[in-house]
Amino acid sequence: MKLSISVARWTWLALILVAGVVVAQDEGRETAPPAINTDPMTAERLGELIVRVDENAQSEGSTWAFTLVDLKVFVVYDMVADRMRILIPIGPAEDVPQEELLRMMQANFDSALDARYAIANGQLWGAFIHPLSELSDDEFLVGLAETANVVLSYGTSYSSGLFTFGGGDSAEMQRKLIEELRKKRT
Repeated sequence: MKLSISVARWTWLALILVAGVVVAQDEGRETAPPAINTDPMTAERLGELIVRVDENAQSEGSTWAFTLVDLKVFVVYDMVADRMRILIPIGPAEDVPQEELLRMMQANFDSALDARYAIANGQLWGAFIHPLSELSDDEFLVGLAETANVVLSYGTSYSSGLFTFGGGDSAEMQRKLIEELRKKRT
């Protein structure tokens, strides 16, 4: 099961993640990026970020469901355990050949970065797991982009899109979604 990725879809998806200081161009002059909220993440602020990504996002208790670039995304959090997960289904785990399992484990080591390939309840997932209270707006949006990128690159580059050590992917194409989502931070 391999996902086909059109150049336009891939380009849009990669718009979120550039780490470090982002500088915008405004009529030829550099301007500082918006201030990053460093307060502990709350359920309310997490919900606000999700709705900025998809205004049709739905929540039920501590679970959110929404769409990003035609991908069904779930965000689950637990305030008591201080954990948050971004989960995007890829497909049934039983359909994954042994050589692809090996490739995913290699990617978890060098090219998936903070996103991961995971298997739970018979399903193959793209996943990002982080302590909730320490999660910044930017880290959430970057994690979302990395997770979407590992799902979209499943079967090809197996990359989160930010950096690929020894890879041949076009970093510029993958970064576009990262940059776009970063514009949605508070």
